[in-house]
Amino acid sequence: MATQRGILDFVLDHEAAHPERVFLTQPVGGARVVDYTWGRTLDEARRMAAHLQSLGLPRGAKVAILSKNCAHFIVAELAIWLGGYTTVAIFPTEIAEVVNFVLEHSEASLLFVGKLDAWEAQKPGVPRDMPRIALPLAPDSAQIEYETWDEIVARTEPLAGRVQRDLEELATLIYTSGSTGRPKGVMSTFRAFSAAAEGFRNFSRQQTHPAPEIGNRIISYLPLAHSFERSCVEGSSLIDGNARLYFTESLETFVKDVQRARPTLFISVPRLWLKFQHGVFSKMPPAKLERLLRIPIVGKLVAKKVLKGLGLQDVIYAGSGSAPLPPDLIRWYRRLGLRLYEGYGMTEDNSYSHVSWGEFSEPGWVGPPQKGVQVRLDNVQPDGSGEVLIKSPGLCSGYYKDPELTQASFTEDGYFRTGDLGERRPNGMLKITGRAKELFKTAKGKYVAPAPIENLLNANPMIEMSMVSGVGQVSAYAIVVLAEDLRPKVRNAAVRAQVERELGGLLERINASVSEYEQLKMIVVTPEPWSVEAGTLTPTLKIRRARIETAVAPQVQGWYATPSPVVWA
Repeated sequence: MATQRGILDFVLDHEAAHPERVFLTQPVGGARVVDYTWGRTLDEARRMAAHLQSLGLPRGAKVAILSKNCAHFIVAELAIWLGGYTTVAIFPTEIAEVVNFVLEHSEASLLFVGKLDAWEAQKPGVPRDMPRIALPLAPDSAQIEYETWDEIVARTEPLAGRVQRDLEELATLIYTSGSTGRPKGVMSTFRAFSAAAEGFRNFSRQQTHPAPEIGNRIISYLPLAHSFERSCVEGSSLIDGNARLYFTESLETFVKDVQRARPTLFISVPRLWLKFQHGVFSKMPPAKLERLLRIPIVGKLVAKKVLKGLGLQDVIYAGSGSAPLPPDLIRWYRRLGLRLYEGYGMTEDNSYSHVSWGEFSEPGWVGPPQKGVQVRLDNVQPDGSGEVLIKSPGLCSGYYKDPELTQASFTEDGYFRTGDLGERRPNGMLKITGRAKELFKTAKGKYVAPAPIENLLNANPMIEMSMVSGVGQVSAYAIVVLAEDLRPKVRNAAVRAQVERELGGLLERINASVSEYEQLKMIVVTPEPWSVEAGTLTPTLKIRRARIETAVAPQVQGWYATPSPVVWA
C-alpha cells in the first residue's frame, strides 16, 4: 500500500480547510484544559520551525524530544518536520545513561525538554553543550534555565508557504525500548511513516464508522516515543484531520481524564488491561460479578456500569498490542460489551502489520495482515510454526549506523525477520507463539516457549505479571508479581496461606494443560513489583527477562531445593 502523499500534505490541508477545528485537548491542572485548534497548532509549529532554521541546523539534522505525552510533543514534532529535520523521541522514563546514549548515537543537535517526572535525574545524561528548549509543561527548573517554547513562539514570525518533504527523507529515528539489550535506532522515512499512519486511519474509520465531519475521540497516554502510539494514534490523527486527541494530566487523574475524553477508539497494552480488570475485581469479587452478568437484564446494567467506571462506555473499538493478551481476558471484556481486539506489529514496521476485527477476532490470534502487508513463515517446523517474516508499507529502511544488523534483519527479497514465532491459517490469521530469542532449553533437552505459559498465569486475577524461566534446569519455573491490591494483604499469615493454596492449585491446572517438558516445578512469588524505574520493565511495560534472571540467579538453586510448589522469594 504505497502512498504518494506524505503526512505533512494531509496536515497542511487540515490547516487550510478547518483551522478552527479543535485537534488537541491538554489538561493543565484540576478541571482546566487548553484546546489547540488546527490553526493554533500549525501557527505555533511554523513559528518554532522558523526558529530552528534560524539556528543554522543542516537539513535532516536530528532534533530530540524528551517528554511524556502532551499536546506540545505533537506540535514540536510538526515543527521539526516543517523545518526540514528528523525527530528523535526518547522515552520519558529513561535513565540518564540511556538518554545520553540516544542523544550521542543519534547525533542530536537540540533537545526539547517537555513534561517529565524525573528530569533532574535525567539531566546529567544530556551533553552540556546541547541547546535545549523547554516545552510549556516542562519542569519548573527547565522553564527557568532554558529558553521556553512560549518565549520563542511569541517573538518569531511563522514559516510561510506549503512545506514539502521528500518521501524518502528520514522522518524519525525510533529507538527500541531495549527489552533485549541496548536500544537500536530504527530509521523510518516519510513514505513508511505516512503509509502506516494512513493505513491505521483507514482501518479505524472502517471499524468505528464516525461521521466524516466528527471523527474519533482518542486519549493518548501510551508513550509517544514508541512506534505503536506514534503511528496508530498520533500519525493516524494527523492524517485524519477530524479526530480529536486528549491527554492525561497524571496517573492519579487518569480515570477522570479518560472520562472527560469519552474515547470512541481506545488503545492499550496487556499489563494495563489486566490492571483495569484487577481494579474492577478489587471493588467487586470475580464470583459475584460473574453471577450478576448471568442475569439477563441486570447483567447488561452491571456491564455498562463497569465500563462507565473505566471511562470506556463510548468505545467502539478497543485494541491491544505490544505483547500477547490472555484469551480469557479478551472474552471477559467482550462479555462487558467492549469490543477488544489484538493487533501485532513492531517498531521496524511502524507497528503496521496485523490486526483483528469482526469475523477475524478469535482470542489468542492477532488477526490477518493489514492492507498491503505481505507475510510468510520461515524455517517451518512439523507443527506448522516458524519465524514470521513481514513486508509492510510501513517497513523501516534499517538501523541507524548499523549496516551489518540491517543486512542480517532482511531477506534478499526484502522481508523483515521479526524474530517472532507464529502459525498461520489459510485465511491469513496469525498466532504469535513466542520469541525465538526467548526460547530456552531445560535439562530435558526440550525448548520451552515462555509466552503461552505466562498467558495462563496472567489470566489469574491474583497475578499482575509473570515470567517463565529455567535455562538448564530439570524443569521450568515461574516468577510472579501478585496483584497490586493483594500484595499488602499477604503480610497476614492466613491470607498468605490462602494465596499459597490457590497458587498451588493454579500450578496443578497449568501443568495439566501443557506438555510434560513444559511443566513448571514451582511458582515463585517476588516481594517487589517489577517497574520501569527498577529496570525490570521496558518503557512499554515489557519484562526485561535478562535483567530479572540476572537479579535472581543467586537464589535459583535454593528455590529448586525447596519441596513446596509455591516459594516466597
